[in-house]
Amino acid sequence: MQLWKLDTSDYDWQQSAMADAACKSLLAGELAAIPTETVYGLAADATNATACARIFEAKGRPQFNPLISHVASLDAAREHGDFSEQALKLANAFWPGPLTIVVPKKQSSAICDLATAGLDTVALRVPGGPVMRLLSEKSGRPLAAPSANRSGKISPTRAEDVIADLAPSLGFVIDAGPCAVGIESTIVGFVDDTPRLLRPGGVAREEIERVLGVQLAAAAPDMKADAPTAPGMLSSHYAPDAHLYLNAREASPRDALLSFGPEPLPGAEHAFSEFNLSPRGDLVEAAANLFRAMRELDASGAQAIRAQFIPSEGLGEAINDRLRRAAAPRD
Repeated sequence: MQLWKLDTSDYDWQQSAMADAACKSLLAGELAAIPTETVYGLAADATNATACARIFEAKGRPQFNPLISHVASLDAAREHGDFSEQALKLANAFWPGPLTIVVPKKQSSAICDLATAGLDTVALRVPGGPVMRLLSEKSGRPLAAPSANRSGKISPTRAEDVIADLAPSLGFVIDAGPCAVGIESTIVGFVDDTPRLLRPGGVAREEIERVLGVQLAAAAPDMKADAPTAPGMLSSHYAPDAHLYLNAREASPRDALLSFGPEPLPGAEHAFSEFNLSPRGDLVEAAANLFRAMRELDASGAQAIRAQFIPSEGLGEAINDRLRRAAAPRD
């Protein structure tokens, strides 16, 4: 495994030998950990079924769970999916950025069936993080890239998180520092006449509804957790090893505390360990810190993690979605 540290403010990296070597590795079917603005992705050539199979193997991910394909531009996305007028509105408003759009897959698309889990739809994103976007452009391929962690576990927002989980499976890791958004992309589906929120994430529901001029519907009733139409829909996901309990009213000396806001819970000073997602109560800051906080509290040796109540407006909806799935019963 090769580890490359990268300062994306230095624009010379785009013409560097590192970028060329990364593209060569991806085109050869290897896996790479690549930073985006949301989380680090485990990337492979989305047109190469063997490479995509390596993603599922490395993550221990069920093959019925589709992958997001990352591309360099809206024009590149339209080579693979049929975009309705509403889907185009969202793409123009939020790309590049933390929004994934699920649309009918074009018959001419080269994205392999394994990446789409055999569905007739495809999940596409133009990421805001420049590294994934550049590598897709230079390689000429869409890059399938779920979060770079073992399936169902806490998503990685730093290169060291990726290395701890997946080092033996990687051809290279690009370390560009912590991810700015820190929580996965919002996923909106356009597989019928109704725009549906399939997964809350880095773009708040309210912003999307403002652009569309309509409210987002929930996932259709026939979208089952054991046969998801988009990533991140499994009922148990993002889970620490310690059990997670929601809406804690007080801290416990035996347990770690995931807190939020300026008002400490009763007994917080006696908690086994504590991480405040945002002492000033900022949901954007809380989203950026969520997965790092869960990893640190999980590593503290506490018997369990107790999470303080977090409001559900804005990015709070995505934070609470991740916490509910992390706290769900496990098989």
